[in-house]
Amino acid sequence: MPIDPYILALLGTVGVAALLPARGVGADIASGASTAAVAFLFFLYGARLSTREALDGLKHWRLHVTVLACTFVVFPLLGLAAKGLVPHVLTPALYSGFLFLTLVPSTIQSSIAFTSMARGNVPAAICAGSFSSLAGIVITPLLAAALLGNSGGGFSADSVLKIVLQLLVPFLAGQFLRRWIGGFIARHKKVLGYVDRGSILLVVYTAFSEGMVHGIWHQVTPLRLGALLGVEAVLLAVMLALTWYGAKKMGFGRGDRVAIQFAGSKKSLAAGLPMASVLFGAEASLAVLPLMLFHQMQLMVCAVIAKRRSRDPEDFVTEPSPSSGGGTRTAVGTGTRSG
Repeated sequence: MPIDPYILALLGTVGVAALLPARGVGADIASGASTAAVAFLFFLYGARLSTREALDGLKHWRLHVTVLACTFVVFPLLGLAAKGLVPHVLTPALYSGFLFLTLVPSTIQSSIAFTSMARGNVPAAICAGSFSSLAGIVITPLLAAALLGNSGGGFSADSVLKIVLQLLVPFLAGQFLRRWIGGFIARHKKVLGYVDRGSILLVVYTAFSEGMVHGIWHQVTPLRLGALLGVEAVLLAVMLALTWYGAKKMGFGRGDRVAIQFAGSKKSLAAGLPMASVLFGAEASLAVLPLMLFHQMQLMVCAVIAKRRSRDPEDFVTEPSPSSGGGTRTAVGTGTRSG
């Protein structure tokens, strides 16, 4: 049950922010750099997404609608149901972060990796993750405004404008320029991957620095963190069960069920952190804590499930998929990188 190295980097960044938080002019510089990093991050997202691949993936629309429903309907409903745990189990601030976690899009990279490891429908996982991330740019802020209200940091017309300017406009610019810069981005994928991760580390440092300066961390106790982990474990277990057995009830074949389970039960740290920095402002550090914990938990649990699925008998793996016209869906691969 290895810990994702990137989680260690995130925790290290949190430690630096706790010991050396940005203050005064330094805080202004860090905030400006964080804003620019988030915009650049979504520009890269737009430049990487192949419009043709996304349109081709629409042919398997039932699967993608199922994943989107799990991500943006079932997850938020479970988040709203957890309101009954306030204040005895979760504090109002932790609950806001927990609810926000249920609103963010699914992962791309880890969904693909685990689907491949489990010998599921990898093309479907690629398209499902991409559609979820694309839809999340619009749906997540709208859901946050509707469900979190003032508890999330004061959503307003100004907040919507910031989302459009900082997330949607760079994304659309990346899509527009993709025909000219797509080749460059593909050739330098590894280097730009470090830029992605470095940008998110900067966002985390800025958010947790603000949290330290405003004394937000005094609201969290070890007992509350333990309770949060327990609630998140239940949330993950429910979603893993619903996506697997629910997909079977809907008539999906084994390969599609694997893709639905891994794409429909996970949440993206890479997409959630930048969005939280825009939506929550000074309260972003506490808001992203549930997402960071859930991210590591989902990686550990899904790695175990994918390993077990990879040992399924061959006749079960090549089971026809009714939702795909009777064709078989098999893919063999390895890898557990997070998305």
